[in-house]
Amino acid sequence: MSNTFDDLDDGRPETPAQRADRNWNEILQELRVLQTGTQILTGFLLALAFQPSFADLDGGQRVLYLTLIGLSALSAVVALAPVALHRAVFGRQVKPELVRVAHEALRGALALVSLLLVGVVVFVFDVVVSLGAAVTAGVVLGVVILVLWIVVPVFVRHRGRRNSR
Repeated sequence: MSNTFDDLDDGRPETPAQRADRNWNEILQELRVLQTGTQILTGFLLALAFQPSFADLDGGQRVLYLTLIGLSALSAVVALAPVALHRAVFGRQVKPELVRVAHEALRGALALVSLLLVGVVVFVFDVVVSLGAAVTAGVVLGVVILVLWIVVPVFVRHRGRRNSR
């Protein structure tokens, strides 16, 4: 089965089952990194509500804060979905399909985490400096994320295809 995430053309002498196992292990490693960062951000956000200065937030800041809590929870759920799916289909001989679904869940979790990161930066800059500084910081971080998470991978894929010819 050839998918966009599968490494069929990488020259590795492996069976489809070995490839699925390798891809699954790589996804699990990436999920561990993602979950650690998300857990730290979630802990930071949850701790804020118990700070004395939290009462000073205006209505817009409270809405942004609650939106960030929702994004944080949603990103954790999406990042954990492959693990829950693995438990549900364990031993059913569907690992290639599990890898495909986990790949998409990981991409979704990365998108949610990128929104969460930008949102946290906007929130902190708004509370500490000003709304204008918050918008600027959010746009700058958004551009950095787009470049590092989308533009650079597209460039690397393109260059890899060109070098393999």
